[in-house]
Amino acid sequence: MTGSDAPSRLLIEIAGLGVALNCEDEEFARLVAGAYSSFLALPGTPVACEFAVHIAPPRGTDPDEDVCVSLADGKWQIRRGDFEAEFDPRARQGWVRYTANPYSVDTVLRIVHTLLAADAGGFLVHAAGAILNGRGLILAGASGAGKTTMCRLAPPDAVLLSDEICYVMRHGEEYLVHGTPFAGELGIPGVKVSAPAAVLYLLARGNQHRLVPLKPAEAARQLLRCILFFAEDAELAGKVFNSACEFVRRTPVYRLEFRPEPGVWELLR
Repeated sequence: MTGSDAPSRLLIEIAGLGVALNCEDEEFARLVAGAYSSFLALPGTPVACEFAVHIAPPRGTDPDEDVCVSLADGKWQIRRGDFEAEFDPRARQGWVRYTANPYSVDTVLRIVHTLLAADAGGFLVHAAGAILNGRGLILAGASGAGKTTMCRLAPPDAVLLSDEICYVMRHGEEYLVHGTPFAGELGIPGVKVSAPAAVLYLLARGNQHRLVPLKPAEAARQLLRCILFFAEDAELAGKVFNSACEFVRRTPVYRLEFRPEPGVWELLR
């Protein structure tokens, strides 16, 4: 550790939720601050949860271990080959032990936000997002569906929220789609803005540009395939399922078949 013995505190705000990281290592804190510079919170932002960050090899983990998120004695246990963490949802506090890799921070933030969002009636979804004419557009799909392509084809007046992961949160009777710092193939983080979620498009490559309206049951089934969810917990999984069903009940959903040409965006205006 360099400098004083006091930890460097970062508050990263995504979808209005601040996650505080108290880093022992100042150099690592600077790396993280640079990676999330557009999402560092302003003074006075409420803290949703707080983590003590330790730079040390995770204990007893296989370097090739996949993500595992489980609940034990009321605390979330989060592990992967390059980190381990614990989060107490009642105290909204936890700790995380990393190798010195900012990408590990990215994974932990994604996981923690899936837990926070599930309890708040929202979810993270594999989707490109944009604001066009004040309307929040969600373009969801698995890897290869065309999220990055749609971002590359976006017109100049579209504000891109993300090319990889969008945050959908319920606020009263409406849903907002928020930008996130989680970048995809473009390698460009989103922006910290939001808009009412006007429509969900489920991407599909095709021979022509076409919108096919989907009924709620089919829309929910396809949306659930795109939602990020890591926790091995039936109660929380039920909340995410209900949130997805409620979202498609309130929001128009279409299958967007398209060719990789800029004209596809004319369908979305």
